[in-house]
Amino acid sequence: MADYDVVVIGGGPGGYVCAIRAAQNGLKVACIEGRGALGGTCLNVGCIPSKALLHASEMLHEAEGNFRKMGIKASGLEVDVPQMIAYKQEAIDVNTKGIEFLFKKNKVTYVKGWAEIVAPGQVKVGDEVLNAKNIVIATGSEPAALKGVEVDEKRVVTSTGALELTSVPKKLVVIGAGVIGLELGSVWGRLGAEVTVVEYLDQITPGQDGEVVKHFQRILGKQGFKFVLGAAVQGVETLKTKLKVTYRLRKDDSEQTIDADVVLVATGRKPYTAGLGLDRLGVEMTDKGQIKTDGHWRTNIPGIYAIGDVIEGPMLAHKAEDEGMAAADVIAGRHGHVNYGVIPGVIYTAPEVASVGKTEEQLKAEGRKYKVGKFPFLANGRAKANLVSDGFVKILADAETDRVLGAHIIGPGAGDLIHEICVAMEFGAAAEDIAMTCHAHPTYSEAVREAALACGQGAIHA
Repeated sequence: MADYDVVVIGGGPGGYVCAIRAAQNGLKVACIEGRGALGGTCLNVGCIPSKALLHASEMLHEAEGNFRKMGIKASGLEVDVPQMIAYKQEAIDVNTKGIEFLFKKNKVTYVKGWAEIVAPGQVKVGDEVLNAKNIVIATGSEPAALKGVEVDEKRVVTSTGALELTSVPKKLVVIGAGVIGLELGSVWGRLGAEVTVVEYLDQITPGQDGEVVKHFQRILGKQGFKFVLGAAVQGVETLKTKLKVTYRLRKDDSEQTIDADVVLVATGRKPYTAGLGLDRLGVEMTDKGQIKTDGHWRTNIPGIYAIGDVIEGPMLAHKAEDEGMAAADVIAGRHGHVNYGVIPGVIYTAPEVASVGKTEEQLKAEGRKYKVGKFPFLANGRAKANLVSDGFVKILADAETDRVLGAHIIGPGAGDLIHEICVAMEFGAAAEDIAMTCHAHPTYSEAVREAALACGQGAIHA
């Protein structure tokens, strides 16, 4: 038996960050990962590989679309899907090796295998038992199943299979208009697939600011996306040469079908806790299969903590990372803190969509008095010069105090631009604080300043 101060179960963004932070706090730490590679879903079959393919497909789109206008003549462009997949895998491998290096640097013991908590303070991996003063569950999530749809990861795929396709499907049907479906739909759409998105709700990207959603859907429509909204998928029939997707329209209960070469099931994810032995231990769970925790990420069993996708909150890698650091600090007797009101979300399509804080719909529901500052990228010099002027920046501020309550950006570099707002909100800044801060010209970030100015006397360039 090996003795540790902390044993972290799961080597994804939450788990490996928690392990490193605990080691930095002077604790003896082990991290258990069953996948055989660190980084979890995010690094191996999620965030990183999808961004690699998004980048590659965006380069193709740029070459086919804007190069000629810029005076660059390119001919003979070809899509080599196997090479693109190999490039994606290289990005994964480099990053997983980087985490292994960080473990060695911080003296974190990396244990390969599937973990079971046999008793409070004891974790079994194969034939080995690790004694732990504290256990952190960071086992992440897995794709949620859809009734009537059998996934084979070849023709009917989740995000995992969509990252491994060996050729561009002629027709791709995406079930679910959330982040994963729209990102991967964008990849294969830009590579030549005809993309149809079937969504149960009456809008795409549920939870986003309504004005952004409408603008986003229009842009995706111009890019070739077809949307079937308010449709409940009944099943997917696998035929010899094609797939047949059956759905029922909620507005009139009519049944429709659509053919596809590949179907991507992107209807969300669920916590992954199989094999941990939580039932036997008596760990309290929510109705949604999440592990219940208190304000310090502690479960009802002393010495057992949980973070990331297995607990309540948005299933985001950076949310898990913050919780991992905070939990490690709590275990070390320090103060751990996560500001759940300032967790950004990003959709890495082109253009990107990013948000933080409240939406207009939420503020209205709360009865808050607020003001809106907006600025279009069409009026931003850098965006116009780079031919990426679709979208806008929208800042929501308290009508009386001017304190920033939320921000929503659709446009170039939105995923990076949103963090200026995050920092402002973390410091309790007013929109005027952003407006009075000098921004370099010409940059996309000037659009953020202009939106902040629009919360006051008005934008200068619109």
